[in-house]
Amino acid sequence: EDVPLYPIGLPFCFFPFSSTYSSGVIMPTYTDDSQRGFGLRDGGYYFALSDYIDLAVTGEIYTKGSWGLQAQSSYKKRYLFSGNFNAAYQVSRYGDKGLDDYSLSKDFRLNWTHSQDPKANPYRTFSASVNFATSSFDRNSAMGIYNPNTTNNTKGSSINITQRFPNNPLTLSATMNVNQSSKDSMISVTLPDLTITLSRIFPFKRKNPVGKERWYEKISMSYSGYFKNSITTKENQLFKSNIIKDWKNSMDHSIPVSATFTAFKYINISPSFNYKESWYTSKITKQFDPHLNTLVNRDTTYGFYRIYNYSASLSASTTLYGFYKPLPFLGDKVEMIRHRFEPSVSISAAPDFGGSIFGFYDHYQYIDANGDPIDYVYSPFAHNGSIPSGKQGSLNFSLDNNVEMKIKSDKDTTGFKKISLIDKLSLGMSYNMAADSFKWSDLSVGLRLKFSKSYTLNLNGQFDTYTYGADKNGKPIRLDIPRWKAGKGIGRLRSTGTSFSYTFNNDTFKKWFGGKTDSNIPEENAGDGELENLTAENADGENADAEGTQEGGRLRGKKKDTGEYDSDGYLVSKIPWSLSFNYSMQLRYGDFDPNRLEYKYKLTHALSFNGNIQPTKNWSFNFNATYDVENKKISFMTCNITRNLHCFQMSASIVPVGAYKSYTFSVAVSSSLLKDLKYNQSSSVRSGQDWY
Repeated sequence: EDVPLYPIGLPFCFFPFSSTYSSGVIMPTYTDDSQRGFGLRDGGYYFALSDYIDLAVTGEIYTKGSWGLQAQSSYKKRYLFSGNFNAAYQVSRYGDKGLDDYSLSKDFRLNWTHSQDPKANPYRTFSASVNFATSSFDRNSAMGIYNPNTTNNTKGSSINITQRFPNNPLTLSATMNVNQSSKDSMISVTLPDLTITLSRIFPFKRKNPVGKERWYEKISMSYSGYFKNSITTKENQLFKSNIIKDWKNSMDHSIPVSATFTAFKYINISPSFNYKESWYTSKITKQFDPHLNTLVNRDTTYGFYRIYNYSASLSASTTLYGFYKPLPFLGDKVEMIRHRFEPSVSISAAPDFGGSIFGFYDHYQYIDANGDPIDYVYSPFAHNGSIPSGKQGSLNFSLDNNVEMKIKSDKDTTGFKKISLIDKLSLGMSYNMAADSFKWSDLSVGLRLKFSKSYTLNLNGQFDTYTYGADKNGKPIRLDIPRWKAGKGIGRLRSTGTSFSYTFNNDTFKKWFGGKTDSNIPEENAGDGELENLTAENADGENADAEGTQEGGRLRGKKKDTGEYDSDGYLVSKIPWSLSFNYSMQLRYGDFDPNRLEYKYKLTHALSFNGNIQPTKNWSFNFNATYDVENKKISFMTCNITRNLHCFQMSASIVPVGAYKSYTFSVAVSSSLLKDLKYNQSSSVRSGQDWY
């Protein structure tokens, strides 16, 4: 801009843009690939089918025989639904035909996203997110090196439909899930996955209650039913599978029953009972293989099989308050300190469903290679899912604390303000009554402190409750001796950690030192600036001819001044910038010390930071880096530079350190309609260029 070019001639192009919705040719892009050769890609035809749907058919072709086709479509119906569809087929040829390095692969990909507008139907929803492709599609794609999916070994697809009923607690939903692993060409399909849910109801509640609520009216129940039909196999074996023998199917039922009562006005008693049942259509019997010296599957029997389990629990909780007068050294403004603590205790139990009385587990006796008799217990339904075996009985203890301070405040309308000293301090521990050893669990502790409205510190830790010994090689052995019995306290810190992040920008130091932020600049100042600019523009317009003569024959007036001015009439200098960093720390067990019979601690750090700055309206710089605290060096960094050239945009990206040192440089048209009119230069391996 502002540079006279009339002495010289410049080539120019005229692109006729139309405001109407019409079909047209999509110009291809030239490319050069070291394995595929020269080629054209992303060329084809765009079909404007209607106001609600379009279609773009594009293709690619290379001199060494590779080619591909792609169809993309977008559709949208206002207040009903919207979505995108993308299907691609590609043939990749590598090497010379007849030689050992020659290979031919045919791949396809299917992407479909569909979302329903919430206003379309309040009781029925339908959504789809399909990402299905052959395992080698992303690897063989011409743009695979720039595609992040190339390094992604998994793909997932799902289609969901949910039906709710007005004035009814019943909900039905159906899902289809497909998960792929490109590493080993495995595919997992679940079709269908049906769910029937009955939200919580009170079956004994009277329709026309009279008087106080009776105890049995507080009993509630709900229901969840799941039907699942799934298979995991190779991609090329999916459509050859047998629906009965190869697919696994089951139906699970869950009925929780619970209630809440109040005892002695302050204690909440909550009993609960949970019943689960599963239906299967097959079971597996096993036998001993003397060659493998283990049990192997002998036969699969098909029929209707039913297993179930249940458990019961009882919990009690209350809330206590303690008020403390402040000590004199805290000053006169401190009115009161309040401590709220919520103790809770619960007990849960379940019988041993692995016992012979239930018949859910099979027993097999055999003689191993050493001639010893072995009694092996296994679940014939393990291929679908089994119920837990062994007795269950545990006591759980927890305690939540909160400490607040009430101080006098002139700014608050009530005259007082609450300050959180300890927002939350929680402790939890359990005792397994059914276990043979190590009945005590670790002591879990959580701490949350609020330092300001914008920052909260969270600390979570696990304390080991047992002692350790060492074998003859110095390796640790956990002993069934609680630490308090050995005189070593209640527990020893096993692991803890926290993270911290902060962002500095233009307003940070102004907030710290009491200055006005950019967002607090009075609007009337900006208005004065606009008025001054308008006056200047009018003056420029009226005197344009005179200035054109006086200023060396300049044919246009002065450039518009669109700056922002403060209350004193000075131009406000604004250079937007920001610097963010994220720090995380973890303290955990490290190596074992056989002399002290304790674990040493290991401290790990992680630090990452990023920033950006815009020194002028058209220049922009940003970076992203990760610092390796252990090796004391930057492990990864990317730097990006962008320059707005009015109709064009220049950008550069550099990776200066690490194993992936590289650069990219691009000059492209700013308009998305001419996105293919660009120049690219990079150190990509695929383009045969190296950068050091």
